[in-house]
Amino acid sequence: MRKTITLVCEECLSRNYKVSKNVLTPTRLVLNKYCPKCKKVTKHLETR
Repeated sequence: MRKTITLVCEECLSRNYKVSKNVLTPTRLVLNKYCPKCKKVTKHLETR
């Protein structure tokens, strides 16, 4: 089973991406993604 989560940019705090994640995964997701507001690749964190 999967659920949809939102990723937020670590630098500007804009919510840019929605991705699916396995429900049984206990750790928070961290991905390097492109932020259109910062105009560079930054670390994006899972919001709660």
